[in-house]
Amino acid sequence: MALNPDDPLHFINGPVGDDDQRKSGTDLITDLLYEIIRVKEIIKYYEAMPEDEGVLAASILTELVSEAHRSLVDYDTVLMRKYYELLLNCD
Repeated sequence: MALNPDDPLHFINGPVGDDDQRKSGTDLITDLLYEIIRVKEIIKYYEAMPEDEGVLAASILTELVSEAHRSLVDYDTVLMRKYYELLLNCD
């Protein structure tokens, strides 16, 4: 597996050596981390809107990302799945 310098999770997805234990797909944690990163970029977009037009959207998404982080810290797979689905639908 080649390292992609543009991959924000390269330290997770990088090679582990000859006995690479990672499956070819991704797992829920990795998927959720990618969605958190993606939504953080969307938050920046909303925060950059003129005349505070995106403040409400940015605050809602920020809270959603915060709760998604908490589900990871608590390793609550039910909440992780819930927040993954919610973040997946954010644009």
